[in-house]
Amino acid sequence: MEANSILPILKKKLAFLSGGKDRRSGLILTIPLNSDQTSMEELSATLDYLLSIPSEKCKTRGFTVIVDGRRSQWNIVKTVVLMLQNVIPAEVSLVCVVKPDEFWDKKVTHFCFWKEKDRLGFEVSPLSQHTHTHTHTHTHTESFKNSLFYLCRSADCALLPSFDPETVLQSAPAWCPMEEELLAQPQVMKLLDSLREQYTKYQELCRQRSKRAQLDEVHAKVLQVVNWLQGPGSELLKTHQAIGDSIRAAQALQQKHEEIESQHSEWFAVYMELNQQIAALLSAGEEEEVVELKALQQQLSDVCYRQASQLETRQNVLQAAQIFHSTTQELSQQLDGLLGMLCADVSPADGASIQQNLKLLEEKLQTVESGLGSLRQKGTVLLEQMCTPWPWPLEETESPAGEQQDNVQHIQAVMEEMELRKQRCEDMVDVRRLKMLQMVQLFKCEEDALQAVEWLSELLDALLKTHVRLGDDSQETKTMLDKHKKFVDVAQSTYDYGRQLLQATVVLCQSLRCTTRSSGDTLPRLNRVWKQFSVTADERQQRLELALNFHTVAERLVCVEAEALDDVDTLGKTLLDRISMPVIFPDGSEQFFGSPTDTAAAAEGVRERLLLVEERRLQLQERHPAVLSAATRGGPRIHVLY
Repeated sequence: MEANSILPILKKKLAFLSGGKDRRSGLILTIPLNSDQTSMEELSATLDYLLSIPSEKCKTRGFTVIVDGRRSQWNIVKTVVLMLQNVIPAEVSLVCVVKPDEFWDKKVTHFCFWKEKDRLGFEVSPLSQHTHTHTHTHTHTESFKNSLFYLCRSADCALLPSFDPETVLQSAPAWCPMEEELLAQPQVMKLLDSLREQYTKYQELCRQRSKRAQLDEVHAKVLQVVNWLQGPGSELLKTHQAIGDSIRAAQALQQKHEEIESQHSEWFAVYMELNQQIAALLSAGEEEEVVELKALQQQLSDVCYRQASQLETRQNVLQAAQIFHSTTQELSQQLDGLLGMLCADVSPADGASIQQNLKLLEEKLQTVESGLGSLRQKGTVLLEQMCTPWPWPLEETESPAGEQQDNVQHIQAVMEEMELRKQRCEDMVDVRRLKMLQMVQLFKCEEDALQAVEWLSELLDALLKTHVRLGDDSQETKTMLDKHKKFVDVAQSTYDYGRQLLQATVVLCQSLRCTTRSSGDTLPRLNRVWKQFSVTADERQQRLELALNFHTVAERLVCVEAEALDDVDTLGKTLLDRISMPVIFPDGSEQFFGSPTDTAAAAEGVRERLLLVEERRLQLQERHPAVLSAATRGGPRIHVLY
């Protein structure tokens, strides 16, 4: 609403704001009532205009309304009070009604203001003309100085000058609705502009002070974080650079490192908060402030990243150390198991057990070699982790050279020790492998020697049971004699092979420093069987040679003289006697060639030859009686056995 539109109404001075305040800092609104001039519509328009001038902040403090009813009727006063309920009920804190003392003494009113407080929404206080009134000339406008009293009860109102620039701007003397004051508006506007400029400068100064305070606070926190990370934080990392000498020590160091990380995490959380604050300040900062903030942010980020990198490097070293110690412990256990197996005495029952033990030994050795290769790899990784240079070189956070060198020497010493233990076990494995291979050869020689005895026994059995026939003529007998010699050669080779195997077992037993089963019964058995075979083979050869002579002579009988018949008869009888005799072994035992049926069949062949000789004798007797008679008289007679 513009003042020019209601300028005639404002000139009537139906209501006005003087710029004074009550003790609640609320503005004072004065309504001087006149029974002849008061119009509710004009009063309402005046109030609407006056209430549009103060700011919302001023309105929230409430108004103290002074209704001057000394020259007005009581009904108009009540109407104005009720009108305030409709126009500005929320902004009114107190309504003071001023009437003469005689009016209040007559008690002619039945309107109880104090009972109507809940319905009206504000308190109505009656005042007399001469009770608790004060005139404050320092807050009057020039036009109101001699025509209006500013009334206020001492318990409710304390008029104080305003120190709020906004209130001063909107409650200044420009609100005077007089024509001469309206003519002075340019000067007032100039003053208002000056006030606004001063207030703006004041706000800018306050804002700069607030930003400087924020910058100082951020700078102090940044220095606090940087000083801790570069001081106690770096010292913690500097004094904890060991890697331990066992898996348990490495785990204890890991737990200590987790405590150090927990302490750092608290400061890293502060770093995140500071980073967010700096980012917010950068978005609304000026050029100089931006440069300073970026420098702080860069410094904070560098220190935090360095410390985080060192923590991560330390964590990687501890993890690699745990893996290295775990691999070392596992390899040590494998070496202990292999050494225990090598130190145990070997007494296998047979070659299969030796082969199984040898296979198990090779598997354990392969496991140790694999474990040693893994240890070398883990040790190399750990050394690389320890010797990795820092991405940001900070001398105060580097590990001491002596401690670092001790860690490197410890790792190398562990690897060399494991290498030496493995080499010793390899040497022992070579010796054990050679011993086991000799034992395998020993058992093999014993088994082959036993096999040679069995083969020789089978040859003897075959000689006695199947080599019975002597041949039907000289040619067949000669062939059988040749086969017999080859048969004897095979037996001789078997006997020699068995003797060589038994000699090898003796040598192996001397090398292994153990006793052999062959020295107990294998050699005597071999010698016994060989003697039996030799006697039997000699007997068989003599029989074949005798049979060959017999058949040779018998075959020449037809073309020889009669005197040869006696030789044939003698040889035949001798052969029949020899066939019926058993083989006598060196131990006195006897054994016949073949079965009785085989022996009878062989004798039957000799008898048939003797019959042929007898027939030849008869033929010669028929042809040459004198010769046969002389032979009969002078030589032996031929007897045919049945």
